Amino acid sequence: MTTASVTAEFQEKGRLRGMALVSVIIALMLTLLLEALDQTIVGTAMPRIIAQLHGLDRYSWVATAYILASMTMIPIVGKLSDQFGRKWFLLSGTVLFLIGSVLAGASQSMTQLIIFRGLQGLGAGIGMALVATVMADLFPPAERAKWSSLFGIVYGVSNLLGPTCGGWLAEHGPLLGNLVTESTRWRWVFYINAPIGLIALVALLIFLPSNLSDHTQKWNGWRSLRNIDFAGALFCAAATICLMLGLTWGSANISARTSVQVIGAIAVGALLLILFVFTERRVSEPILPLDLFSRPVFRIGAGLALLQSMVLLGLALYLPLFFQGVMGVAPTDAGLIMTPFSVSMVVGAILGSMALNKLRRYRVVAVTGALIMSVGALLITLMTPAYGIGLIIGILVLTGIGIGPFFSLPMVAVQNELPPSQLGISTAALRYLGQVGATLGIAIVGTVIASTVSGNLMGHLPTDAASKAALASALQHGFSAVLIFSLLALLTTFFLKDMAIKEPQANPEDRTENEDATSIDADEALTRA
Repeated sequence: MTTASVTAEFQEKGRLRGMALVSVIIALMLTLLLEALDQTIVGTAMPRIIAQLHGLDRYSWVATAYILASMTMIPIVGKLSDQFGRKWFLLSGTVLFLIGSVLAGASQSMTQLIIFRGLQGLGAGIGMALVATVMADLFPPAERAKWSSLFGIVYGVSNLLGPTCGGWLAEHGPLLGNLVTESTRWRWVFYINAPIGLIALVALLIFLPSNLSDHTQKWNGWRSLRNIDFAGALFCAAATICLMLGLTWGSANISARTSVQVIGAIAVGALLLILFVFTERRVSEPILPLDLFSRPVFRIGAGLALLQSMVLLGLALYLPLFFQGVMGVAPTDAGLIMTPFSVSMVVGAILGSMALNKLRRYRVVAVTGALIMSVGALLITLMTPAYGIGLIIGILVLTGIGIGPFFSLPMVAVQNELPPSQLGISTAALRYLGQVGATLGIAIVGTVIASTVSGNLMGHLPTDAASKAALASALQHGFSAVLIFSLLALLTTFFLKDMAIKEPQANPEDRTENEDATSIDADEALTRA
């Protein structure tokens, strides 16, 4: 697509301006924040939930149901939004998420909670797939880099505030007669989504145009239904569920990794994945067009999204274990040590977007971010109990700054190069691979750590010097795996084609007054907000 055609496309669509634009952006960020927050906010409230609903044997399924459901929806709704438009899919996902939240808060048993968390996850998956795509619809490629830091901020804030908010609501949430009592304050962990989500829902309903994005098809009843790749969607969903269950079960228990359950789930998932690829080659409107992988920028972006999540989750899950099990730090203090790590990722996302907006090229930002991330990962592998807290925090901050740019850089690069007709599926595919990377990172690092310890060391925190040294050695092996992920990401960045970000017009002096006014209105309105 030429720069002239990019300009014409956005002029014809009539870009949003002023408070209408700000309202949509804030609504999108609130939607994404709630859906990202729900991955972290529930954990600290789970002890209170278990005390009320019991079902300790299904503890992990509260999180697993949410993650699996959201992952299943991401690639499917991304493609459907390219076919039929995004607004009503996004609204339906928000409604589904809010209904699931209210029902989860009203759950009377652990089974109900797991089912309603799955319903929440279905709605969250729709939002995760479409928020970034709608942002790409709002702005031409030259302006997307400026706004991309918002995604890093949202995910950083969710990681930072989620556990604290979950614990506070479970202990100090509002009371509501007989419905919410001292013992059921945890219900506000879910109820809190309703008022915030309704604000976002109303703003999107009023201000988001239904014709903002291109449609490859118009809805035409049965004829449109026949163009949906139902078989591909089914195989994609089933393969995702089987593979993620196998990896999750295997990473949770080292002795279960050779069990029939784990091997069977992974084998069935692999078979379904093969059937999915075979199906996608034969249908006219595949859920995941395989020709995406023929585009170098998509392959590189997908690899970076996958590897960044592997690094992030590999560190986020096992660094607290190092602080508590090896250094003897209290859980609250371990959380405080991790806080600068979360903040630094937000800072890294902002700095990366600023650099991308100024330099207007991907490779230098990607290489710099991956290099900083790799240096940080190397220093983490060298950490010992003798390290001071200040030095450790400095290492974590350095690593977080390197991780931050990759919250948005792969997405901006892919959205810049692919046509508008594939914005939905390409953005959703990156989100999907990010979720896959998170699961892979936990599974691989967990396997490396568990395979290097003996006895029941992983069953409890060590209390003597010898067991602490053994755990430190095992964790260093796990962090070495994270270092390998980082180095692979660094190597991948060198293959990223160093193309300039597309400008709205071939000649910057020819920008229309309307486009200038749009940018000014958006900046001023956001400043006021």
